Amino acid sequence: MTQALRQQDLFSARPVDRIRADQGQMSYQAGMAAERSVAGHYLRTGHRLVAERWRGTRGEIDLVFSGPDGLVLVEVKKSKSFDHALALLSPAQVRRLFATAEELAAAQPLGLLTNLRFDLALVDGQGIVQVMENAFCHGY
Repeated sequence: MTQALRQQDLFSARPVDRIRADQGQMSYQAGMAAERSVAGHYLRTGHRLVAERWRGTRGEIDLVFSGPDGLVLVEVKKSKSFDHALALLSPAQVRRLFATAEELAAAQPLGLLTNLRFDLALVDGQGIVQVMENAFCHGY
């Protein structure tokens, strides 16, 4: 009987696993669409895309652009509202972003003297983009 119950649990769990996988895939695709929207915003303002999802040993930076004043590192957050998207950013994540930016800067010709700016791009449920330039210089 125990084996029969275990088999029944496995069969009933499979649809839930599929639902979770589908939700994960939908979230991933929504995040990718948000990044494309944000990239379009920066490209229209004259920036040049340098990297997407730049990965270092400490974390990942969603988008990296070259602008007139140096590199612009962009963290993209998408949610149903701008406030909810902003709430998704934790202090621990900001610390990881700074550590990752340090790695990225070290790989540049000027090293840690590279001029960097960190922007936070929020995307709401309607797909509207709101950019907070120099988002992390205000003591986040």
